[in-house]
Amino acid sequence: MSAVPPIKRIAIVAGESSGDILGAGLIRELKKHNPWLKFEGIGGPLMQAEGCESLYPMERLAVMGIVPILKRLPELLKMRKALATRWQKEQPDLFIGIDAPEFNLGLAQKLKSKGIKTVHYVSPSVWAWRPKRIFKIKKAVDLMLCLFPFEQSIYQKHAIDNRCVGHPLADQISMSSDKATAREQLGLNKNTKTICVMPGSRGSEMKFLAEDFIQTAKLVQQFYPEIEFIAPMANAARKAQFLKILEQQQAPPNIRLFDGQSRQVMAASDLILMASGTATLEAMLIKRPMVVAYKVGAISYRIFRKLLIIDTFAIPNLLSGQTVVPEAIQQECTPDALFGEVRAWLEASPERWQTTEALFTDWHQKLKKNADEFAADSILHWYSQQNIKPNV
Repeated sequence: MSAVPPIKRIAIVAGESSGDILGAGLIRELKKHNPWLKFEGIGGPLMQAEGCESLYPMERLAVMGIVPILKRLPELLKMRKALATRWQKEQPDLFIGIDAPEFNLGLAQKLKSKGIKTVHYVSPSVWAWRPKRIFKIKKAVDLMLCLFPFEQSIYQKHAIDNRCVGHPLADQISMSSDKATAREQLGLNKNTKTICVMPGSRGSEMKFLAEDFIQTAKLVQQFYPEIEFIAPMANAARKAQFLKILEQQQAPPNIRLFDGQSRQVMAASDLILMASGTATLEAMLIKRPMVVAYKVGAISYRIFRKLLIIDTFAIPNLLSGQTVVPEAIQQECTPDALFGEVRAWLEASPERWQTTEALFTDWHQKLKKNADEFAADSILHWYSQQNIKPNV
């Protein structure tokens, strides 16, 4: 038996900031095995800092919601066609798509049809909605890298090679996040009950959730005037957007804003009111209880709802298979409903808080696998096995 020469050139595409983080860690670990490994495709500042040549700005792929995607579809299709043509002509040893499944799976399928090995990092939510996508995934992907163990069963059922590599956030975040230290660093009162408000890092999330969250904070402060609200702003654009919405409210609540520092702000809080998404995983790893909200445009949701096969979005609930943290989804996401869930936490017994923290700790331990290294090693080992060929 003889093996094909090792990987020298990898095409890689990440679609947003979370993918940029995963991509940077993966590139860094792969380069430990081969410092001269070349990467090109689409990546953000972190991937570029690790040596990836980005052929297009990554932010052009960061689109959320069906309607916004449709508006940008011609540009995305043109971009994908250009990458496919480039890599079909000058073939890389491997293509790695990181998240962004609507973009990356179509590209992977084109490349796989030309004999290029393909890896997809971060399972599409095929277990949650549009389950028939599994057949497209099978045509497009040679190896699927999952972040969560519950995602593997559908790939095993359809004989798609897969690995669960854990989540990098579980490696990055300490098993214990000290509240008093975080409050001291942020200049907060150590003894005041504090709620963190996180209406999302995307403009569309802020558009649909900020006012509801602000009105919820107002209701809470009416019933619990001693409670303080803090909110980390992902960037200057989101801060300006939030302040504009805040200023439009009558008698707005007092909410102290922070530039970035989201993990520190979460660690300083007793409870988090937040948009659904990866941040719910961060909150779980920081061991803070939460109330989770999800809301998009009415048209997008009507289409989306028909394709859903789950009724929960928060990662702690998906991991546990039960409602560990309350969720307010679409029409249910109102200030009154959110206030009710916040109040339920504030009035809950110590046992509920302790049980939740213990469950979060258990999942942190399960997801802590040194994901960057595990993902890189999984790819290299799998690739070497795929490329063993008999001597002629």
